[in-house]
Amino acid sequence: MATGLVRRAISRVPAVSPAARAIIFRAHASEAEAQQAEPKAKPISSPKTFQIYRWNPDSAQKPQLEDYEIDLKECGPMVLDALIKIKNEIDPTLTFRRSCREGICGSCAMNIDGRNGLACLTKISSGGPTMITPLPHMYVIKDLVVDMTNFYNQYKSIDPWLKRKNPPETPGKEVLQSKEDRKKLDGMYECILCACCSTSCPSYWWNPESYLGPAALLHANRWIMDSRDEYTKERLDAINDEFKLYRCHTILNCAKACPKGLNPGKQIQNIKKLELNS
Repeated sequence: MATGLVRRAISRVPAVSPAARAIIFRAHASEAEAQQAEPKAKPISSPKTFQIYRWNPDSAQKPQLEDYEIDLKECGPMVLDALIKIKNEIDPTLTFRRSCREGICGSCAMNIDGRNGLACLTKISSGGPTMITPLPHMYVIKDLVVDMTNFYNQYKSIDPWLKRKNPPETPGKEVLQSKEDRKKLDGMYECILCACCSTSCPSYWWNPESYLGPAALLHANRWIMDSRDEYTKERLDAINDEFKLYRCHTILNCAKACPKGLNPGKQIQNIKKLELNS
């Protein structure tokens, strides 16, 4: 009907040339086609498979890797985003630790594609499936959650706080420190105790009860090097042990695994030098 009206309107205007008539018909046809066009197709999905370690202590089933597939187009860029999406939309029983999502708390430490790291700082890799397992050589509580009791006890054993024999020069005031002395703590105070370094160390795997491990020894050196601390000799004597300190063989897996870019092996070497000179 609409086409017929257009034709009659054009026929009543004798001044319209054949070329102009063709342009009018073409414009009308394009408008009709646009009205009949189908809705735009949805964006192409980007499926990704995650193989996640599952174990429930309340179940008789043995530990296993379970596959989950999600659409990366509907997910954030980090591995933690994928884990949260799986837990919220696919399997609410999936258990893992997480808190800050900013690489500050260290809660989401796990092994991703064979390498220790923080899920919130590890980007989802392209290509094949991504395998996620708990931190290696740790007792698993459930799924991706490991028992950190021994790790924290080792950290506690090095007395990770400022110890003084004399009160401050000005009572009730802080103990001052020069900028040069403050710089000596760089590369140590940034540690977030995620345990990525210790659980990547073969010496820690073999002697987890006696070897303090990279994280605890890094913090030991942090207080040994603090100019405000007055227990340097006592701290050195406390860790001058065949197993507590000297199980480190400078493999430096710890430096590769640290998500904060620290080098615990370097700090352990500094302790050994101080032990020799003490």
